[in-house]
Amino acid sequence: MSRAPLRIAMVTTFYPPLNFGGDGQYVRRLAHALARRGCEIEIIHDADAWTVGAGGAPMPPPEAEPPGITVHRLQSRFPMIATTLTHQLSRPVVHAAELKRLLARDFDVIHYHNASLIGGAGVLEIGDALKLYTAHEHWLVCPTHVLWRHNREVCTGRECIKCSLIHHRPPQLWRFTDVLDRAARHVDVFIALSKSVAANHNAFGFKPPMTLLPSFMADADAVAMEVAPAPPPERPFFLFVGRLEVIKGLQDVIPVFDADLPADLIISGAGAYEPQLRRLAEGRPNVKFLGQTDRETLTGLYRQTSALLATSSCYEVFPMVMLEAFREGAPVIARDLGPYPQIIEESGGGLLFQTPDQLRAAMLRLLHEPGLRERMGTEGRKALDARWSETVAMDAYLDLIQHTAEIRGRPRAAERAAETPRAAA
Repeated sequence: MSRAPLRIAMVTTFYPPLNFGGDGQYVRRLAHALARRGCEIEIIHDADAWTVGAGGAPMPPPEAEPPGITVHRLQSRFPMIATTLTHQLSRPVVHAAELKRLLARDFDVIHYHNASLIGGAGVLEIGDALKLYTAHEHWLVCPTHVLWRHNREVCTGRECIKCSLIHHRPPQLWRFTDVLDRAARHVDVFIALSKSVAANHNAFGFKPPMTLLPSFMADADAVAMEVAPAPPPERPFFLFVGRLEVIKGLQDVIPVFDADLPADLIISGAGAYEPQLRRLAEGRPNVKFLGQTDRETLTGLYRQTSALLATSSCYEVFPMVMLEAFREGAPVIARDLGPYPQIIEESGGGLLFQTPDQLRAAMLRLLHEPGLRERMGTEGRKALDARWSETVAMDAYLDLIQHTAEIRGRPRAAERAAETPRAAA
């Protein structure tokens, strides 16, 4: 008789193609990797939240999924009402019955991701299974999710009502009650993808401990793309890849690229802050905006750049752009904030900065020290394989489920996790 597969429900607000950021992409990457190990995965996500966030744009159809994955879209006739109720009450209202029905489907594990608008804290209480929660942002301690106070600075202390209003969001009064504390007792393990995420949750009063699990790049994405060799650039350049928002910190970087710096800045991405950044770059011919670029173009840029610039002014969780750079052998110059110090320390694949002068000094080092770029790029590629590969992450994930299920007295989940293949097998 063949073994029964490990059955996992993934509960998340966003899932591709109905997503805006990295959390939905991570859930899909995780689900597909587990399906390749023989697990059965059911994704439950909230189409109403996407509809509200997309401003009424036409909803794209579901994308094809590999065997072993089923996707459930929660959708109502009145998405604004459904989303607002969940946001304000931190519990599912319109979709409560459907969530209860779906999560009663005999799962071994229920894994919550961004739960903010699919049910808030209340969704953590639904279902009977081993329960995990991955913090893809700081929603558990921050109503704006990103600890970016008053839309101008890193948060160092709570001013949540004023901050919410400045971010054009209605304050969440449930955050001044014990709603989240009570709901969190239903979760067996809270997961952080970087040390800074765990530290920030602790600093802002989140009581349960957090377990570190590595983020990862899917095996298929880790394979270097074959692209035609490009001629050497006319001038050395540094690369930024990401959304053009104030929290990404490019406003601190563009002024460094003056006429005395012997390199260009190439910016790949788009976003709401782009007009302000373009105005800041006026009169600086060495700052170039490319807009959105495809993977083939980015691959060539990564391979030619002197370094990727990771400049976020807020607390990121674990930016995939770092791993993309490492895949192509590009080093990284990163702001000394959030997960970047951990990634640079564990990889040896780059340099850190705090001030514009330090950023300039780091760029000049890479421009003028022979072999430094290649050495750091090689170390970054090694670290991707050794620390942040699909193999490493999935083995750690399955080991966590097996160990926790044994402790929590869930023998079926422990047995099925133990029987799910590991890399060594």
